[in-house]
Amino acid sequence: MTVIRPAVRTDCAFVYDLICDMEAEELPYDEFTRIFAEQMADGRMLCLVAEDDGEPVGFINLRMERQLHHAARIAEIMELVVASGHRSEGIGAQLFEAACRAARAAGCIQIEVACKQHRTRAHAFYERQGMESTHFKFCKQVWFRA
Repeated sequence: MTVIRPAVRTDCAFVYDLICDMEAEELPYDEFTRIFAEQMADGRMLCLVAEDDGEPVGFINLRMERQLHHAARIAEIMELVVASGHRSEGIGAQLFEAACRAARAAGCIQIEVACKQHRTRAHAFYERQGMESTHFKFCKQVWFRA
């Protein structure tokens, strides 16, 4: 049975491994742990972990903030990842629904996500959750990590 719970500091290594897998690169662990701790203390952020029989198998990271161009509070999914051995089991959908409930409870009027163009399976997942592609996101590298 899958349980969705708030993340705790001891989830950091699990979340780190999932994000490195998602990004297909090894991120600097020390900086990652600092950011994770900052986000755990930031009331605008919500990180939820999915557990299956006590084992963490996925997580979602949500940022909720008031935005001028909406004149309202908006939730944005920053990361949503399910461990490779547990994909297509409905865990991502459960995490997404938990995030939607949290966003509504926090007074958000909308939930958004940006997703890299090559992640076509993720695009299809978000469409199955009722999301629509209504924006373009543009990026420019301004600093290069050594």
